[in-house]
Amino acid sequence: MNWRFLNTGFRSGKFNMEYDEFLATRLVGGHGSPCVRVYGWSPPAISIGYNQNLDDIDIKRCESAGIDVVRRPTGGRAILHWNELTYSVIMFSEKMSVSQIYEKISRAIVEGLNLLGVEVQLEKSQPNFQKFYKTTASIPCFSSSARYEIQHNGRKLVGSAQRRYTLNEKEVVLQHGSILIGPEHKSLIDFLNEKNTNLLNIMKKNLDEHTTDLKQILNREVSFEEVAEAIKIGFEKNWSLNFLDPEKQITRTLT
Repeated sequence: MNWRFLNTGFRSGKFNMEYDEFLATRLVGGHGSPCVRVYGWSPPAISIGYNQNLDDIDIKRCESAGIDVVRRPTGGRAILHWNELTYSVIMFSEKMSVSQIYEKISRAIVEGLNLLGVEVQLEKSQPNFQKFYKTTASIPCFSSSARYEIQHNGRKLVGSAQRRYTLNEKEVVLQHGSILIGPEHKSLIDFLNEKNTNLLNIMKKNLDEHTTDLKQILNREVSFEEVAEAIKIGFEKNWSLNFLDPEKQITRTLT
């Protein structure tokens, strides 16, 4: 099966989410190829989960700061996308479960991160998200880790979410997630509607204590392009892939 690798660079939140969904619906409709895509966000954006309440976010403050707000086609909670590499994988499920796909994708990302000199681990436990999401403290996505998400010394480095599309017994998986390059994601707390100072401090403490980023781990500046190349090679090695040449790949322009 032919796989594509797409580096679409830095685009708006609207483009990024619509393009992921376009690739998934196109594949389930019998067109295109499975692919791995990497991208950044310009301007920075807050994405919220498919079922999350938009009222969690202070829209006016985001507008004043020049930050987009967009809803993801996948679940999970709010993320501030700023100084990160976002990946997406669009593939046929091949009867694999949600957790099996998570593990498969995570191991390819681990392979790529190892090339950067980052030693990481996969989360073994699974929180009770149905219960956890009922708490206000769960608003930031990086406040908890799901099974097979990627951590460094117990701190979350990669957060992911998944959705499945089905048509005529074909099932396609869209999984995307954030690989944190710098600490800017922690500024999410400044753009929440929550007014309880104590609760905001708890959320800030959770992000400080339970997340990390490549800059902190490697103690140097890390570029988007070097992470993109490492992730590409990680998938090639771990999944034994040979991505199609770029000139043979199909792209679409969105506004």
